[in-house]
Order: sequence, then C-alpha cells, then structure tokens
Amino acid sequence: METAHTLNIANGATVAYKRWRSLGGATHPPLVLIHGAASNMTRWSEFVENTTLKATRDILRVDLRGHGQSRYRGRMNLEVWADDLAAILRQENISQAIVGGHCLGANVSVVFAARHPARTAGLVLVEPMLRPALTGALRKLVPFAPLFKTATAALHLGYRVGLHRREIETIDLRELDREFRQRLAQPGGGAALVKRYASPLHDLKIMPTANFLINLMEVTRPLPLASLASPFLALLSTGRTFSDPHITQTLLASLKHGTLVTLDAKHWIPTEQPEAMRTAIEAWCNN
Repeated sequence: METAHTLNIANGATVAYKRWRSLGGATHPPLVLIHGAASNMTRWSEFVENTTLKATRDILRVDLRGHGQSRYRGRMNLEVWADDLAAILRQENISQAIVGGHCLGANVSVVFAARHPARTAGLVLVEPMLRPALTGALRKLVPFAPLFKTATAALHLGYRVGLHRREIETIDLRELDREFRQRLAQPGGGAALVKRYASPLHDLKIMPTANFLINLMEVTRPLPLASLASPFLALLSTGRTFSDPHITQTLLASLKHGTLVTLDAKHWIPTEQPEAMRTAIEAWCNN
C-alpha cells in the first residue's frame, strides 16, 4: 500500500518520497513526515508500519533534498526544503496536509507553514530546535555560521569539478533504533545512544560534507514562530542534549492553538519513546 515516487525539479534535483494510501479511502488531510538532520525517511518507517492513522488518511514520508535517496550537492536551506514539500503536494494533488518532523524536520515544518499557510492543516513538531533554546555543541556553533557558509561554498566549487566521494553509505534508522533500544536497557545505554546518534563522524559517512555543514547551519537558524497560525502538536524531550526543554516550552506556550507534550528522552524521541510518540500524534490528529 506504500508506493515510491520522485519529484523532478528544474534545477536538476530529484526528491524521493513514499506515499501510503489509506485502505478505506482517505477521509482526513494527509500526514507528511520529515526526518531530522543527517537522517532520511527511514526515520518514520516504524511509525508508518504501526500507526492507526493509516485507516483514515494517507501518509507521505520524504527524503529532503540532499538526504537519503534525494541525492543532491547544491544549494539548500529551510526555504528550499519547504518549497520542495509544497511541490510534492502539488504533484500529488493534495490541497492541504498536516506537516510534521523530528528535529530539523520540525524546523522545516515551521517554515513550510509560514511560506505555505493555505496548504497547512496543522503541524506535528517533534523536538523542534529553537535558536534561543539551543544548548551544548549546537549553541557553540552559532557564531561560526559565516565560516561554515564559506566552507560550504568552497566544497560546492570542488563538487562542480568532480571533487567528491563517489560512494555514500546508506543507513536504515528503523534497524539502528532496534539495536539501540536493546542497549538502552543496559548500563550505560543512554551514553552509548548519545555517542552514536550525535556522532559527526557517523553522519559524514551518509551524506556529502557540504550537506552536513548545511544541516548544522539550518538547524540553528531563527524560526518564524510569530507567523504560525495553524494548530500544532509539539513533542518535547526532557533532556538537554541539544536544547533546553524549559525555554522551548515557554516559547511554544506563548503561541495560539498549540498542544505541548513532554516525553522522557534525551533528544531522539522516535528512538527512545516510539509508542508514546505514536499515541500522542494519533490522539492529536484524531481530535
């Protein structure tokens, strides 16, 4: 029931996505799911397999340009990714959708809603990365954004003359999650999770270096929160691995039409709390 598709864009980019078509015929707006930084659409494989939402709505999951099967070594940012999503909806004849994602994917969802409000039925923001709430390494990277931009431009010049890796590794996050859920139950499992999932060395194996730097720049950018008019669900972790949950909660609580749920996790809610995440999303979408 899930079929693979591609969106071919005039500048040479190809965006891969999958669409699950509701068994009983969709009676509610589709749900579009976006992965996080240095990730791909397999982040949502388990959710699509298990969610009861499949009975009443179509579900699309996307490899953002420059990630997974959407191979690309060029300009991209939150706005480009948001506009790619809008183009997918046009291609699929979808007038309006609930758009959601984890981490970087949540930030893309916010920008999508700001740029395409008429197409936004709602938002599901799983651990959004709000600049005032950033902690740790991400917060320290913010002043270096100009240097990352210069490095990215230099790498793009090299790509144009063929200076790039010919092979990029792939990763199945559903299988990786299975492995680490077993380790989480063991002593030191939490530290092992952070070491693996937050490792730049592992991330660089699965994407071009310039794309990785763009991920870092875009996940730390300010977001147009004040422009949000759509209802939203925000799932926040208790951990402070990349952001302060209290600051994030305060910023989101000031907006209208928001539902905030806090889950016990370091940052990777789909990995650490898959059932609680799924239940919360289902309950909110069915409300």
